[in-house]
Amino acid sequence: MTNPVVSELISRSNRLGADPRTTNYAGGNTSAKGADIDPVTGDAVDLVWVKGSGGDLGTLTEKGLAVLRLDRLRALTGVYPGVEREDEMVAAFDYCLHGRGGAAPSIDTAMHGLVDAPHVDHLHPDAGIAIATAADGPALTKEIFGDRVLWVDWRRPGFQLGLDIAAVHRANPQAIGVILGGHGITAWGATSAECEANSHEIINTAAAYIAEHGRHEPFGPERVRPLETEPRRRRAAALFPVIRGLVSTDRPQVGHFTDSDVVLEFVGSERLAELGALGTSCPDHFLRTKVKPLVLDTAPDAPLDEVTARLRELHEAYREDYRGYYERHATADSPAIRGADPAIVLVPGVGMFSFGADKQTARVAGEFYVNAINVMRGAEAISRYAPIDESEKFRIEYWALEEAKLQRMPKPKPLATRVALVTGAGSGIGRAIALRLAAEGACVVVSDRDTGAAATVAAEIGGADVAVAVSLDVTDENAVSAAVQEAVLAFGGVDLVVNNAGLSLSKSLLDTTARDWDLQHDVMAKGSFLVSRETARVLIAQGMGGDIIYISSKNSIFAGPNNVAYGAAKADQAHQVRLLAAELGPHGIRVNGINPDGVVRGSGIFAGGWGADRAAVYGVPEEKLGEFYAQRTLLKREVLPEHIANAVFAIAGGDLTHTTGLHVPVDAGVAAAFLR
Repeated sequence: MTNPVVSELISRSNRLGADPRTTNYAGGNTSAKGADIDPVTGDAVDLVWVKGSGGDLGTLTEKGLAVLRLDRLRALTGVYPGVEREDEMVAAFDYCLHGRGGAAPSIDTAMHGLVDAPHVDHLHPDAGIAIATAADGPALTKEIFGDRVLWVDWRRPGFQLGLDIAAVHRANPQAIGVILGGHGITAWGATSAECEANSHEIINTAAAYIAEHGRHEPFGPERVRPLETEPRRRRAAALFPVIRGLVSTDRPQVGHFTDSDVVLEFVGSERLAELGALGTSCPDHFLRTKVKPLVLDTAPDAPLDEVTARLRELHEAYREDYRGYYERHATADSPAIRGADPAIVLVPGVGMFSFGADKQTARVAGEFYVNAINVMRGAEAISRYAPIDESEKFRIEYWALEEAKLQRMPKPKPLATRVALVTGAGSGIGRAIALRLAAEGACVVVSDRDTGAAATVAAEIGGADVAVAVSLDVTDENAVSAAVQEAVLAFGGVDLVVNNAGLSLSKSLLDTTARDWDLQHDVMAKGSFLVSRETARVLIAQGMGGDIIYISSKNSIFAGPNNVAYGAAKADQAHQVRLLAAELGPHGIRVNGINPDGVVRGSGIFAGGWGADRAAVYGVPEEKLGEFYAQRTLLKREVLPEHIANAVFAIAGGDLTHTTGLHVPVDAGVAAAFLR
């Protein structure tokens, strides 16, 4: 970062983006104007650096800036064809770029370039939007700020809005910024510090006014008291798969659950249905939360079957209403309807369920709706919440520029939107499976009896938007139920279950104790049964199909020496595959198995003593056991944990849609274990 103007801009942006009172994830944009050297002429050239399309202020780096020549950007006013064709100006920004690289210019570039101030911030603070969405916003702006902050009527973001703000700035040299009707705020300054201070002044002044003049209980009195924490989480976990299945009618979704005090207050309020029906207003909010939420109207402790039936009714009504919204406003050149399912579902006494194409999108949608709740509270406290018209919402949601942005998004990975629960995932084969599923786009619940090992693998995959660690002893029925509940609350449900947890003791029949027998059957036979049963409840409730995969063994078929307990437990698992494939098939749930053999390197079982025992049985040094196993195979290849993970992906990756009840050998070819 060689230009000090850019350094100041990045620092200011990161500070603003780190404060949720100032703006929200990927919301708003900042800019700075200054001079740099044109490498072609060697002369100084005036530039504007502005946060590019799709970036986030809190994590902005220089690569996230669009860099444009100021003279060329401002020259666009001479060829501007008018508001009816203002979208054409976005493509024209490319002809104003200085050099290559950096981010694509956003729709708000004109606002930053045309305002004749060295530094500009455009933000979406809750307090500012509360004024912007108040029914008497212009009068409130005058009362709160005098002539220091001016009102600009609602206009869709674009070139004309940039011209409007620039005109206000020119005509009002005393002003530090504007309130954008229905939208947010824009502030400016002669220096980066002054611009940042002016942004905070607008936000803090608006917040102070609301706090001082706002009326008590703007949402009305409490109508539904929230359930206590544990019952609330249990009810959320019971409802989540049902809701997720419904909102995945058009395309699969991942979920996020929020039961913060802000949410519980709103969903329990008397005016929930009334205010929820008004929807959000700020374009950044609206594009992520959809036109309005689905609001459940049953008691939080009503019988689950009654609540489920009501959810289905409300969901169908929502879809019909959304189709009507589309048909009312669509024109001949509007993009096709993108899906009629809600992104936000509000449940009194329980909380908010938000959805998206991945966990981050679902989480951010929920965060934006929390912002919208705060906006509604502020607007209703001092006035009446009056968001932009429905027709304007449609113009934004089905904007050709927004459609183009969606079309530019990369193709989803094969397991995108799928939630995988892997047992015994803290090491060995389970770890390899968890890593591979995450690499293919799945959200992964890394479960293991060793909580620390599970946490390490989850951290290796990434943050909580892609992987969570869960402590799980598969032999404990209550622990299995709790782990599945955690998985559901983390991502909305479960789609892919891998029964991998296992252990092995190499002993002859006469040396095998009853405890040895019980231990191996408890972990692998009983454990797989418990996990399959609990996750099947979720899979059936979702109604989205799914996969259950058993990591069985070559020894489920082959009568190897000195492993009667292990072989019998694996045979039990193998037959569970067949039984469950037959039982769960009508629900679209596929159940398949994988039969590995000789996985020595990286295997938790072999490292735990099984390797030494098997080496003694075969009369080879333990360090040579992998080579020994390889040489007895038809392919003469050693089997690694990654090879088992490959088979899991092959089964679940989308090509074997009509395959269930299958056992796939991953043993490099052991003729004695061929399926007959």
